[in-house]
Amino acid sequence: MLILGIESSCDETAAAVSEISGNGALRLLSDRVASQIAIHRLYGGVVPEIAGRAHAEAICRVTEEALSEAGVTMKDIDAVGVTNTPGLIGALLVGVNFAKGLAFAHGKPLVPVNHIKAHIAANYYEYPDLKPPFLALVVSGGHTSLIHVKSHVDFETVGRTRDDAAGEAFDKIGRVMGLSYPCGAEMDRLASLGDPSAYKFPLAAIPDGTLDFSFSGMKTAVLNTINSMNQKGVSFKTEDIAASFTHSFTASIVKKLHEAVIRTGEKTVVIAGGVSANSHLRNAVGEMCDKMGLRFCLPPRALCGDNGAMIAAQAYYEYMAGNTADTTLNAEA
Repeated sequence: MLILGIESSCDETAAAVSEISGNGALRLLSDRVASQIAIHRLYGGVVPEIAGRAHAEAICRVTEEALSEAGVTMKDIDAVGVTNTPGLIGALLVGVNFAKGLAFAHGKPLVPVNHIKAHIAANYYEYPDLKPPFLALVVSGGHTSLIHVKSHVDFETVGRTRDDAAGEAFDKIGRVMGLSYPCGAEMDRLASLGDPSAYKFPLAAIPDGTLDFSFSGMKTAVLNTINSMNQKGVSFKTEDIAASFTHSFTASIVKKLHEAVIRTGEKTVVIAGGVSANSHLRNAVGEMCDKMGLRFCLPPRALCGDNGAMIAAQAYYEYMAGNTADTTLNAEA
């Protein structure tokens, strides 16, 4: 079975073809991504209107490249999966309408895919034996969620950020430090060189008995510290700021993740999303899992960011569960 996955929820236009064997194993035949980083770097973040226009310019080319790289045509494709929620509404609409037209023109089933579910599904390429139930942490520029994955299509969000996402905090703090957007990779590098105890920043783990996060206060504390030192003419090391912030970030995640494991009783922890590429997060969650005797699964860094491969993977499970759509499918922000 061949699934074409199309992704356009934010600032990457992506398409991929995945082959699913009789035993359900996924094999990636192609994965093409057109990044908009160079465009949005000029503004220090994603500009929704520009993102939508860039998707419209790239989506035909990217899809053709994915099919060509896989050595197939639309006649060979069994279903078309597309991200329809959540994301930037203008960006989503480009992918959804393109996928609807493509599927309708070729008489192929159309499969709507939730972007968060798809991030988690990226792990199935790396771990063919990974099967629900398990606990998943999704950390990205727009999302920070703890999800109890009960089946391939049945997900329960048990914890989430109430305001800013972790990735957003990394980018805004990095920008004030003078780093180029996106700031995640450079913040990760700097954190490895700095002193994590140089500054004490508040945790994002809300102490109210829930599994929720709040990164707004942590972000504000870091920004206030930087602005105060700048106003006073006090020099500081960006490495120490990055290391101290990253320490508070990982401690917050591990605290709530530990509680979630105890509440759900799951023995497998999966992480996903763009921020799951952060080496400090990977190490911290890995150490927690080792201490608790849990299986720890994490996607290859190439599949941490937005991509078509993860859409194709989740589309397969949605298709097998009968979750298809017609041409009335719409995007949801």
